[in-house]
Amino acid sequence: MKIMNRSRSVFIILLLLCSSLGSACAEEMLTWNDCLAEAKINNPTLISAAEAVKQQKAGKAIAASSFYPQINASADASTSKRDSGGSGSGTTSDSYSYGASGSQLVFDGFKTLNDVKAASENINAAKENYRFTSSEVRLNLRNAFINLLRAQELVKVAEEIIKIRRDDYELITLRYESGLEHKGSLLTSEANLAQAELDLKQAKRDIEFAQRQLTQQLGRAKFVPMYVKADFTVRDSARDKPDFEAIVKSNPSLLQAMAQKNAANYGIKSAYGNFSPTISGNANAGKSSSHWPPDDNQWNAGLGLSLPIFEGGLRLAQVSQAKATFAQAKESERSTRDTAIVGLVETWAGLQDALDTVEVRRKQLVATEVRSKIAEAQYSTGFISFDDWIIIENNLVTAKRAYLESQANSLYTEASWVQAKGETLEYAQ
Repeated sequence: MKIMNRSRSVFIILLLLCSSLGSACAEEMLTWNDCLAEAKINNPTLISAAEAVKQQKAGKAIAASSFYPQINASADASTSKRDSGGSGSGTTSDSYSYGASGSQLVFDGFKTLNDVKAASENINAAKENYRFTSSEVRLNLRNAFINLLRAQELVKVAEEIIKIRRDDYELITLRYESGLEHKGSLLTSEANLAQAELDLKQAKRDIEFAQRQLTQQLGRAKFVPMYVKADFTVRDSARDKPDFEAIVKSNPSLLQAMAQKNAANYGIKSAYGNFSPTISGNANAGKSSSHWPPDDNQWNAGLGLSLPIFEGGLRLAQVSQAKATFAQAKESERSTRDTAIVGLVETWAGLQDALDTVEVRRKQLVATEVRSKIAEAQYSTGFISFDDWIIIENNLVTAKRAYLESQANSLYTEASWVQAKGETLEYAQ
């Protein structure tokens, strides 16, 4: 009987252990590099940008197809009847033929050539758009990662604050029961503890929201609770003022605008090509007769020329449109460059401010922690009043939160700085 009870106890322990291990395994732990690798594969916005590159490559192949011979095959079979004098009787004739025809563009005023060059620039623009999208995805992914890291740390801070408030409440309760403190102080301390407990509940709820944000940026179809493993160290601090003019040259948004401008320039040349005569060679060969298989050979070959004379100003309008598109792309490039430089200067300055703020908040936290210890001893011995002491305790709580927020903000501004430089998901820092 004892052996059975012992076996049952062991079984229950193993069952509880397996259950706890299963719960632990369900909560995935991710590093920043893990998130980068997964987003590169699964993020739908990035996949969409990659498909846009494929579309432009196909567009170039379509434009270049005019350089190659255009060959068609055909076959025909028909029967016809001719009625003689309305008598209902007549003669029936059959006709059969098959053959192949082909044409080859010889000259079109370099229109097709410029169309292909424009398509090549459109591919470059699509590639730079992919890089820009990757940069945006990295920013959103990084912010989601920081949100979850901040939420995790906020739970820890909230637990620390609860301990502070509970210790305060216990001390005030002792003094109140001893007649050394009034009920208002006790109720204030009790309310502070209740607020701290509420803050902890909210912090725990914020974790799931942050987890779902990160799930979205990773491109996952199914939600699984996860945690991130990281610290609040800023690795791309850029303490020395960088050369903004040099950095902007590799910015994907600017390179995309430059490619679009180049494509528009080729568009003008292509539009002028419409005024040129088009010369093409053509040939066909086949067989035809009134029976199958046909045995009468026929073929022809020659050159064709077409020249537009008047089309209601169509080609002039196409040239005007192409010139306006080029002018628009040119100014868009200039605007993009100016915007990128301003963004670089702004985010770099913001990053330096955030880093300096972290150091200030750290010193403030250290000072308030020391002051809190001293004030607690003074209050417990009656050297300072409750009103003075609770102000110091409130400052400690505020300092803990402010330090965490400054650390998170430094990571947010670092992510914005990296995005302003045009770095993509390949940038691991």
